[in-house]
Amino acid sequence: MNQSKQRFFIALVPPPEIQQQITEIKQYFAEHYNSRSALKSPPHITLQPPFEWPAAEVPKLEESLKKFSAHRLSIPVSLCGFAAFAPRVIYVDVVKSPELLEIQTDLISYIEANLGIVPSVNQNRPFVPHMTVGFRDLTKENFQAAWLEFSGRQLHFEFTAAALTLLQHDSSRWNISKQFPLNIEPATNLNQS
Repeated sequence: MNQSKQRFFIALVPPPEIQQQITEIKQYFAEHYNSRSALKSPPHITLQPPFEWPAAEVPKLEESLKKFSAHRLSIPVSLCGFAAFAPRVIYVDVVKSPELLEIQTDLISYIEANLGIVPSVNQNRPFVPHMTVGFRDLTKENFQAAWLEFSGRQLHFEFTAAALTLLQHDSSRWNISKQFPLNIEPATNLNQS
């Protein structure tokens, strides 16, 4: 049995209460629009799209992400309404903040320089932060019906992304493998009580 490579991606995952509400929207898409693919991962904002990594070198990957995260501040994230990549994807829109754009750009550069993970040609699209709720298995007809329902729907959440999350594929779904805490505050005096 060849276990040489495993599939991973790196993302920001919202706190449990927001995860639950986004998962309920994904469940709604599964029940009303026959779109179940989005349920194969926890709600997340992808920073580094899926890549393969040697199973034997996972500790090196984790150590590298730990070093990167240790020097980053946690990120304010705003989720605001719905948007789409027609004709197949509907997502919770994520406000493109400077902090979010910066960590994504820096992460891509860092893992390319330190781990040799290079984005594939089709990943060279501009970064559009989003949380998918319906995709891939959404037919064009169901996309149009769902978009009619969700395009004007209000949704607003704010949270602080306090960790980078490494997700691993188990051949049927994506699972959280490990989280790497980001700094809560800029360098401050930690000796104060």
